[in-house]
Amino acid sequence: MNNTHLHLVVNHLPIIFPVVGLIILIIGIFTKTEISKRNAYITFIIGAIASIAAMATGEGAEHGVENLPGVEENLIETHEEAAELFAGLSYILGGVSTVALFASFRSYTFSKIMPFIVGLFALATLFFAQKAGTTGGEIRHTEIRSGAAAQNGNASKDGGDND
Repeated sequence: MNNTHLHLVVNHLPIIFPVVGLIILIIGIFTKTEISKRNAYITFIIGAIASIAAMATGEGAEHGVENLPGVEENLIETHEEAAELFAGLSYILGGVSTVALFASFRSYTFSKIMPFIVGLFALATLFFAQKAGTTGGEIRHTEIRSGAAAQNGNASKDGGDND
């Protein structure tokens, strides 16, 4: 298994864990069960750890694909910037979730507001997760690049007018 393959294996986890965590957190908020909220906090913490793995394998993946045909350096740089921002937010989400988990176990008064704070922060983090995921996919998947549909549409029109 090379660095690029390893990155592809772990890079989806930092996006999946916050999605699952948010679902669990919403269930915990509506059912008012502390155990569900705690499970959500733990899921967010695991997501932050997964972000460390994705970031650690990213540089090796870059070296593995940068010379492949169709791979553009600007796409890699755009993804790298988006991933760094998302990872930073993921680390903060993991830290806030750690505080919320601790507060939940200690029954601190501010633990009642923490699910909402963590939930809002998780939503914001997921916005940037989408950006990181999309820019990463654009590196090798030309069909999802901006303007790809317009280019394909023009190619079809141009190809049909040669009679």
